[in-house]
Amino acid sequence: MEVTSRIESRPEYLSFEAALGARKLVEEIMLVRPGENVVITGDTATDARVIELTAQAAAAAGAVPTVIRYDTRPTVAMEPPAPVAGAIAHADVWIEYALSYIMHSDAFRAAMAAGARYANLTGMDVQMLVDTVGKVDFAGTTELGRALVALLSAADEVHITTPAGTDLRARNGNRPVNLRGKPAEKPGETVMLAGQISWNPLEETQQGVLVFDGACWPPNELGLLRAPVRMAVENGVVTSIEGDGADAATFRRWMAAQAALPTGENMYRVAHWSLGFNPGVTKPTGRIVEDERVFGCVELGIGTKGAWIGGEHWVAPAHTDGSLLNPTIELDGEAIEVDGRYVHPTLVEICHRLQIAGY
Repeated sequence: MEVTSRIESRPEYLSFEAALGARKLVEEIMLVRPGENVVITGDTATDARVIELTAQAAAAAGAVPTVIRYDTRPTVAMEPPAPVAGAIAHADVWIEYALSYIMHSDAFRAAMAAGARYANLTGMDVQMLVDTVGKVDFAGTTELGRALVALLSAADEVHITTPAGTDLRARNGNRPVNLRGKPAEKPGETVMLAGQISWNPLEETQQGVLVFDGACWPPNELGLLRAPVRMAVENGVVTSIEGDGADAATFRRWMAAQAALPTGENMYRVAHWSLGFNPGVTKPTGRIVEDERVFGCVELGIGTKGAWIGGEHWVAPAHTDGSLLNPTIELDGEAIEVDGRYVHPTLVEICHRLQIAGY
């Protein structure tokens, strides 16, 4: 995976700051209560320090932490080993750190049906825990997310363009817009890292050109993009994948291989549109949880679509995500963001209060 190199090899590196991040995650985001069973899953690609700090924070909150670590699977959404499926099915809280995450698997759906409060933090490392959780004003970022949700919910037509060539239109049609970075308040609820809202416009209205120019993952060979990946979208389906350089070819081959598997007919369907706004993420790193939340970015997912998004949902062999940098977003013809900078007065005022650079 092509990622930004970071100083993170020493066990003591940012240990105090990461401990604060783990505590905020457990207490403020997952709302862990005394006596609850907290299952923390990771694979052999997971930063073990993050797992240990999270388990310690859960124990300090009076909960019962259980840590499970297993082999890194070839791709995401594959079924985990049976003992993993059994553990998460009995969790009150499940925090997933595995690089090859199992969200969208049958085991995931069973855990959600059993009432687990779940967070997907795939590929989390110490630096990410500090930058995206420990240092972030969670309440303020949530306020910004709610303001974006309100603007999207009130609009019908969405038009997104980028300097790299994205020119994508769709209609929301009263589909729900989901604030993903929020406290895990309800049994069976999926939450994500702060700084993202997600929805999927009416599939048949999604038309135009989609260009990933920040990051894209999976496949494992990608991460940070060295050259843009350009796609045509017709009626919510990717109909072609082009681009100069090896990245587009790698992505095209991987998508074709997934499409040849059972349920592969859904692999090219656009699963969700998302806006990223985590103040701790200023550029892509190749780690998808961060890359989806670069402040001011747009991110789209392709493949399996979860039921939580709203509208029709479907299963594909995998799910992939890619980011768009410096977007201009127009809602019913009115720009709320221009070249990666929010211009709507409500958003500007919140960004100013959060002391975000440039506002």
